[in-house]
Amino acid sequence: MNRTFQYGADHLTPGIALDIASGRIRGVLTPEVMAKVQASHAHVQAIVQHHTTVYGVNTGFGPLCDTKISETDTRTLQYNILQSHSVGVGAPIPEEIARLMLITKVHALAQGYSGVNPATLERILWHIEQQITPLVPEKGSVGASGDLAPLAHLFLPLIGLGEVWHKGVKMPAGEALQEAGLHPVVLGPKEGLALINGTQFILSFAVKAVARLHNALEAADIIGALSLEGLMGTAKPFDPRLHSIRPYPGNQLVAHRLSALLRGSAIMASHVDCDRVQDPYSLRCMPQVHGASRTAWKHLEELTSIELNAVTDNPVIFSAEDTISGGNFHGQPMALPLDYATIAAAELGNISDRRCYMMIEGRYGLPKLLIEEAGLNSGFMIPQYTTAALVTENKTLCFPASADSVPTSLGQEDHVSMGSISGRKLMQVIGNLEYILAIELLYATQAIDFRRPLQSAPVLEMAHRFVREKVSFARKDRIFAKDIAALHEIITDESLVRTVNNAATIHQINLNGSYEKQFRLS
Repeated sequence: MNRTFQYGADHLTPGIALDIASGRIRGVLTPEVMAKVQASHAHVQAIVQHHTTVYGVNTGFGPLCDTKISETDTRTLQYNILQSHSVGVGAPIPEEIARLMLITKVHALAQGYSGVNPATLERILWHIEQQITPLVPEKGSVGASGDLAPLAHLFLPLIGLGEVWHKGVKMPAGEALQEAGLHPVVLGPKEGLALINGTQFILSFAVKAVARLHNALEAADIIGALSLEGLMGTAKPFDPRLHSIRPYPGNQLVAHRLSALLRGSAIMASHVDCDRVQDPYSLRCMPQVHGASRTAWKHLEELTSIELNAVTDNPVIFSAEDTISGGNFHGQPMALPLDYATIAAAELGNISDRRCYMMIEGRYGLPKLLIEEAGLNSGFMIPQYTTAALVTENKTLCFPASADSVPTSLGQEDHVSMGSISGRKLMQVIGNLEYILAIELLYATQAIDFRRPLQSAPVLEMAHRFVREKVSFARKDRIFAKDIAALHEIITDESLVRTVNNAATIHQINLNGSYEKQFRLS
């Protein structure tokens, strides 16, 4: 590992956050940053000593904001908040998401507006570097006042409570600290509140979703192009002139990618003069549908990058004399784009299912159910049942969580974002989408084999060969779940997209044209 990221100083992106979580990049706290953190910590100490009333430093929380806390009890207050707010329920979130929560919280606190002790920040960094990851339940946040419950669970280990994952084993946090020869952190005034105020739960789901959805978008174009070849569709609807008169960049990118993927196809050349006037929408309108989803992804990626470098604490400490109790913890700026992206991901699955259905209908010279002896064999009838089920499940997950708000904290927090639910739903929809795309890939490669000896475009032929290394042509019924699982793996591990990108480089084909920078995962 030869790359470092300076918390509180460098610009954090989704890609960098994921690289830190995986250990490919090491996050560091520089002396300059720690000096800022120490200065902010000193401001809080002065507030306590001068008995200046500041929310969460020497007052209660939420509806108890008017309750004064004595100087001697300000430390106890911080321990109490971590314990009382640890009310999460449900299964633990993935360890990677919990590590992202730690990373994004360190970056926010390191900007020097939260008043935490530098030693507390160093302990969080220790958890990241040692991959001793707190166990965080998935449910319980309403996405305002910060992701209170998840963040409380995330930081219980600092005070020796809660549970952690270490080398795949779940264990009490106190035991992990003892094994490492460490004592629990002694929290000072405001530290507990600073730890649990923020959007890091919502944000970490957004970071992971940005990466997964980007890969799914790349794969959808590739698989859609393979399906078009299997169905002997035309590339005319991808003509750049058509998209220059309705110039959505996402649409233009997809049209360019499809044209580039199909360049040099003998299958396409074989039916140039056929009497088919136009293709069904799921083929012809890929630039418009995939492109709209690209636009939604870009919106989410841009706002996620802003949130990654934001301070979402409350109150914000500018100096001992200048503090602001505001609403930077409110998750609405992320909740809306997460819900938008959920619909975008679901629509990618919706149009993919339509192409699957078309390939088993027995149209355009393909055998019914994509099998040579249909009747004795059911062929590829039933995988489309799975895409139909997943598409419908995704539709039920598309209700925007951000459209709802339930008042909490005795009405003090009378509008909440529910962005935490938006983030979790988006991940579920992407998970279903990846299986839908795997089934379309199964169908598309089977369909192309019925066009032999004609060859597809060189780039797509390399993709086809890569698939055939994992899944063979089906001449009779077999357990197709195994095929789906194998293709799901090459989609989710990004090896399908890498194979196609490498093939494009070999054949000197620019898949993304002038849109590469605009839609690149940062």
